[in-house]
Amino acid sequence: MAVSKSFVTHALDLCARAGPVQARAMFGGYGLYLGGAMFGLLDDDELYLKADDSSRQAFVDAGCRQWVYPSPKGPMAMGYYRPPDAALEDPEAMAPWARLGVDAALRARARKKAKKPAAKRPAGKKPAATKPTGRKPAAKRARRRS
Repeated sequence: MAVSKSFVTHALDLCARAGPVQARAMFGGYGLYLGGAMFGLLDDDELYLKADDSSRQAFVDAGCRQWVYPSPKGPMAMGYYRPPDAALEDPEAMAPWARLGVDAALRARARKKAKKPAAKRPAGKKPAATKPTGRKPAAKRARRRS
C-alpha cells in the first residue's frame, strides 16, 4: 500500500475542485477527506474514489476498476473505484468523479449518524461529571472495614 509523496500531491491537486481536500496517512496508504468525510484512498500510487448504491453504476459504466483489499482471509472487493484514465491527468475531468466520491462519503456519514441512538436523559439535565480516582467508592470501602 505504499504511496509516494509526489502522488499524494498529485491526487490532492486533481481533487481540489471538489473543495478543500486533505490527505491523511493510514495503513501504509492515504485517505482523502473533504469536510471530515473520507471520499477516496490512495494505494500503490493509484487513486480510488468511494462509491455507493447511488453512484456505483457510473463507475461500472465507465469501466472503472474496483479496489480489492488483499486481506488474510482472501481478496475483499471494497466500495472504492479507480476513476477513468482521462480523469487521472486533468483536474477538470476529475471534478465530477471526485464529486461522486464526496457525495457517497457524505451519504454514508449521514446514514451512520442516523443509526446512532439519541442519549436518553431528562431534558435540560447534564450528565454527572465523574473523576476517576482509581479507588473504590466510599460506601464500599466502609463496608469492607466493618
